Amino acid sequence: MLAVGLMSGTSLDGMDAALVRITGPRAIELLAFVHRPYRPSERARLDGVLAGGPIAEVARLHAAIGDWAAEAVDAVLAAAHCRADQLGFIAFPGQTIWHEPPVVTLQLGNPATLAERFGVRVVHDFRSRDVAAGGQGAPLVPLVDALCFGSDRHARLLLNIGGMANVTWVPGGGALEGVLAADTGPGMAIIDAVARLVDPDRPFDAAGDLARQGTVDAAALAELLADPFFATPPPRSTGREHFGLVYAQRLHRRVPGVDGVRTAVELTVASVVDFCRRFMPPAVDLLVSGGGTHHPMVVQRLEARLAEQGVVLEHFDRCFFSADAKEAVAFALLGWLTVHGQPGNLPAVTGAAGMRVLGSVVPP
Repeated sequence: MLAVGLMSGTSLDGMDAALVRITGPRAIELLAFVHRPYRPSERARLDGVLAGGPIAEVARLHAAIGDWAAEAVDAVLAAAHCRADQLGFIAFPGQTIWHEPPVVTLQLGNPATLAERFGVRVVHDFRSRDVAAGGQGAPLVPLVDALCFGSDRHARLLLNIGGMANVTWVPGGGALEGVLAADTGPGMAIIDAVARLVDPDRPFDAAGDLARQGTVDAAALAELLADPFFATPPPRSTGREHFGLVYAQRLHRRVPGVDGVRTAVELTVASVVDFCRRFMPPAVDLLVSGGGTHHPMVVQRLEARLAEQGVVLEHFDRCFFSADAKEAVAFALLGWLTVHGQPGNLPAVTGAAGMRVLGSVVPP
């Protein structure tokens, strides 16, 4: 079955689209991948709603994100010379706009737009059922980590660094029993936000130029790591409601300039490494994916800190396929599980009362 998986995460940088072939729950092949970046005006609309924009703008953004998703689907189909009528479905998790488990999680993006545009069924709203069952609604990718990206020989960690960061521990052999995972805290969201505060002309610290010029403020870092979130055991998840612009502004005032960017890098790295040390069993290697893999200092510091624990850092794309495509591919497989009536959550990860078939389906 051919399918398109979409992903627009907490980095707020754009919409990813992956065209995949799925022949079973452990058999998925990436055929094409595109990234449809958010334009500055689009990013401004997202930031405005995240800051508490009026309900009229929330409604209009819901429609607009559906249009942006359709553009991403068009692009990936064109890249693969594939027709929409060859697709079995589109998996569209939407853009998270508010994440407050166990009360609510809200994603924007009208799935009916995709169903009308392409004439195929659309699986959407993956997180709500898990939250309704008492779970966090996130992270959901760990099930796919266990099904597809574990090691036959040894336990493995899989880290995704988007706007937020999450890590999965998969036992050797890829068994679902015993899988552990959670959000570790901020990924690139605080680094990028502080970089924009330091240099408004820079959308993010693309090559790590600002961080490389700075020095970690050890006292400020210790204060940041004292946040109760970092001591909370799994299941746990987070988002920009906690680690967003207001948080970045506080860090920027406390540690102005490039030292603030460098301190934000160390916050991301330390929170990942400390989480693994506190809450995860031993592992041989860690496969890293997501936008954070493009920030040299984040990767270098992770590699050094993990080596202290005897864990080898590997790049996901050297073992499988493009690290940028991983989450879009994962949601395609979660969509496949939904259309086949199979559960897509891991209660031990999210805290839900049990395994649930996730999402809703808009018919073609």
